[in-house]
This record gives sequence, structure tokens and C-alpha cells, in this order.
Amino acid sequence: MNTFLRLKPLYQDRVWGGRGLETALGRVLPEARPIGESWEIVDRPEAQSVVQDGEFAGQTLRQVIATHAAEVMGPRWPANKTFPILVKWLDCKERLSLQVHPPAAVAPSLKGEPKTENWYIAATAPGSHLIVGLKRGVTRAQFEKALADLTLEKCVHRFPVNVGDSILVHSGQIHAIDGGNLILEIQQNSDTTYRVYDWGRVGLDGKPRQMHVEESLRSIKWDDFEPAPVRGVRVPAVIADAKEFRIRRVPLAARETLSFAAGEQARILSVVEGRLVAPSGGVLVRGDNVILPYSVKNSFVAEIGALVLITENFG
Repeated sequence: MNTFLRLKPLYQDRVWGGRGLETALGRVLPEARPIGESWEIVDRPEAQSVVQDGEFAGQTLRQVIATHAAEVMGPRWPANKTFPILVKWLDCKERLSLQVHPPAAVAPSLKGEPKTENWYIAATAPGSHLIVGLKRGVTRAQFEKALADLTLEKCVHRFPVNVGDSILVHSGQIHAIDGGNLILEIQQNSDTTYRVYDWGRVGLDGKPRQMHVEESLRSIKWDDFEPAPVRGVRVPAVIADAKEFRIRRVPLAARETLSFAAGEQARILSVVEGRLVAPSGGVLVRGDNVILPYSVKNSFVAEIGALVLITENFG
């Protein structure tokens, strides 16, 4: 069994994307197109991560779990159950649409999937912001009027961010990402997004992008006011704790060791700063996201100091 599963990224064109993954993470991107997302870990019918190296090289994540569910995910994991987390890098050169993901109670009636996600700010331009939730006191009637008047920005909670900040965005929270942010998004395995407003923008085909106003209005939590981000203090901390997953922030000094026992749970290790070396000789650099299998003991040494995120308690 591989000590960890390193997967090939799947790059996605987005109208708001750019080429920031080349400079920030040293990636080799497809030809000059606006790359907005890199799907780092995904197990969906329409998109499959492929193992990059080791004994499972060339196999999809679905194939590996189907044949080695107990070793990768644990003895109680059904072989046909998908990997429950989707990990993405987002290069937001321009502002994303104002959007919402349906809550679990609403999603089935809309034929969608709920999606709770966490954003970690890995790089940001001066003056960049996030939008999450409503301004305090805004009502549905005020929101709908502002939508008709094309003045929705006055209704939503917009706040500045710096490198290291993060925020947990629950299903039902209205949200958008300002331009200039490079974000590691760790989310439920879902791809349902309802756009309610797109700032008058057109898509890559030159036509206005599809909006989902009715679905959005049914999905928005109208009592969700001004959630606060977790600020990027460089200390160990739980930065997200939801029923879908938990994320820990772990800073490492130079030559400090990070270890994981076998037989606890499957985890995701994300390197957001620095460089880690495994005793096996494997190296993880900034931008890498790997799966640590349930059955394998793992150990990493930070070469010059590092900052990692550990995603766990999913399943």
C-alpha cells in the first residue's frame, strides 16, 4: 500500500480564472487559457482523480477504493462508497458570481447536492475581500428588490482577508470570492452551485452565464448574518469543525516531524507553505494535497519550516 496517494490535478477553465497557479505553485498549466480551478482530489462520475505514482499509478481514485476500501478508508468503508471530500485550488483573477449551495433539507427537491466548504487564503492581492452571508438585518424582500435593481452588493457581507485567513462556508450561505485571491477549497463531494447574480459579466462564449434565481432564493439562509473568518495566526488550531469534516492548521518548525499512526482514520494532508520529506524519499511541496490511507503509518519532516492543513473526520 502506498504510504500516501498523490493524484494528478484536473484543470478547469473558468471565466474568472487566470494563470496564477503557474507562479504561485509552480504548476505547468494547459495552453494559455483562464484556469480557475485545479481539482486535486475528486471521486465523481464526471471527474476522477488518477494516482500519479506508486503501486496504483494510472488507476482512478474510484478504482483504488473499490479494490482496497479497507486499507484506504478503513474496515467499515463500503467499496462502492465515493470519497466524500473534493479538494480544489481556486485562482480567482476576477470576482466569482454571487452564489449559494442548497442545504441538505432543500437539495433533494431541487435535484442538487448540499455543499459545505472551507476556504483557506494562500495568497491575496492588496485590498482583496470575500463575501459570505448577508449584512445584518437584510430581509428576503430587501434582497429580492436589490436583485431587481442590480444593487445586490449592498445586501451582502463583504470583508477583507489576508494570507492565512480561512472561513467555513455552510450550505445555504450566500457567498462570492473577490478577484486577487488564491484559495485552497476543501469541500463536500458536490458540484451543485446556484448563481443568483454575476455582476453583469458574460461567459467564455461571450453570452451571459446561466443564473439560478429561483433555486438560489429557496436555498439561501435568510437569518445568516455576517459570519467571521478565522484569522491566520501561526499557531496550531482547528480552523473548521463541521459535521462533514474537520480541518486542523499545523505549523512546523525546520526539521520538526509530523507523524500519523496506522489504523486511526483516512486523512488529507495539504501543504500550504514549505516542503516536507517522507522517510521513503517522497517529497511534498507547497500546493500538494495527498490522501493518507487508514492502514499506513506516515511520517514527514519539514525541511525549512512548513504549514499544513489536515482534513479528517469525514465519512
